[in-house]
Amino acid sequence: MKGRDNVVWLGSPTFPEAARTALADTQLRHNLRKATGTIRDKRLRVTAELDDWEQLREAGASLKRETLRHLDQHLLRLEESVTAAGGTVHWAHDADEANRIVTELVLATGQREVVKVKSMATQEIALNEALAAAGIEAYETDLAELIVQLADDRPSHILVPAIHRNRTEIREIFLRDMQRFGRPAPGNLTDSPADLAEAARLHLREKFLRAKVAVSGANFAAADTGTVVVVESEGNGRMCLTLPETLITVMGIEKVLPAFSDLEVFLQLLPRSSTGERMNPYTSMWTGVTEGDGPQDFHLVLLDNGRTATLADTVGREALACIRCSACLNVCPVYERTGGHAYGSVYPGPIGAVLTPQLVGAEHAATLPFASTLCGACYDACPVKIDIPEILVHLRAQVVDAKRHRPSAELLAMKVAGRVLSSPRLLALGQRAGALGGRVLGRRGQIGRLPGPLHHWSASRDTPVPPQESTRAWWRRTR
Repeated sequence: MKGRDNVVWLGSPTFPEAARTALADTQLRHNLRKATGTIRDKRLRVTAELDDWEQLREAGASLKRETLRHLDQHLLRLEESVTAAGGTVHWAHDADEANRIVTELVLATGQREVVKVKSMATQEIALNEALAAAGIEAYETDLAELIVQLADDRPSHILVPAIHRNRTEIREIFLRDMQRFGRPAPGNLTDSPADLAEAARLHLREKFLRAKVAVSGANFAAADTGTVVVVESEGNGRMCLTLPETLITVMGIEKVLPAFSDLEVFLQLLPRSSTGERMNPYTSMWTGVTEGDGPQDFHLVLLDNGRTATLADTVGREALACIRCSACLNVCPVYERTGGHAYGSVYPGPIGAVLTPQLVGAEHAATLPFASTLCGACYDACPVKIDIPEILVHLRAQVVDAKRHRPSAELLAMKVAGRVLSSPRLLALGQRAGALGGRVLGRRGQIGRLPGPLHHWSASRDTPVPPQESTRAWWRRTR
């Protein structure tokens, strides 16, 4: 389904229902625990090497806050810089408009296939599906994205989309499905990382060499020079960004930075927070077009898709500072046990719990702000110091306020509780009733299944018997 501004939203079933299913999958939990633990440990080691890590975080946070405060000015300057460098800028209000722009650009080249660099923005707008509807095949070239595409699966992590799969599962996917998209996997394929990577390299190489059109996302774009930046670890992005004749980049408007020099901060923060590396193996930068070098036709699609509406929320807008490092996912106890699919969005984990409800509308993702323990680990890990717990509480209040005037058992129970707790007389009566129940049930030690909607509580918890004497009664008796 689609929410506000046509953001693709897969939030059915709700998070509690999806999480219950995920928790029952022991293999999934094992895969997630091992992968997130490995990345988490690497990140801690490389961030500890920098004496000025906290100063870098503060610098990144300040730059992002300043950029969002004057986003309109920076975007206009970016458009001027890209245009002056020979590129073309397109503005897309929502997913439908962005998909239409990209589809028309590809069709204008006469091509019917594109290679893609891993991109959250194109997943957000379901670009692959839109291109397929127009008869255009989109091939993912990132290894993890390739695994997800071959298996007809969905990404479950911002940085490692196939984190929910282990090596044995990946081998089976390659052997079963790779032949449907091109060169098949070797029949003697093992599950060693080197063999799996080699199978993917051979499969993708023919696509790189014949592709005339590429589609990418962007990690950053410098407004003063028009330079667009993509960072990745495999080299597939470098192939897509240099070999094709036409390059189309879809970029969320929040990715702009005021100046090229700002990259000094973010190219230190991002790799350490995401992959636990001191620098990215491949950092690709391009400014418009250069005759005889790389794509000769460059298009930058600036995507709004709910971001302007998010900017209007003085608390929630902080989520737009996200640089998509996924550090918050790797430290989140909820994500580690449920995985990304339970969130029903291309943005899972803590950042997804605050970003998705704002992009699609809180009414469409009412359970996501509650998909958190509010432990604060995400805030401690965030390289740009997004206060995710504060935004979660803020969004929870919005969800509750939206339900305030709708009759429900929960609302009735809260009203009754509020009335009782605000009246000393009613509270005393309730305590005497509880004590009476405690004397009746005292021999059992605990209460079994509670009646009505309360059974959800007792189904997974031991419900203690009320004390046979309240604190107030004890005080009167002894003092």
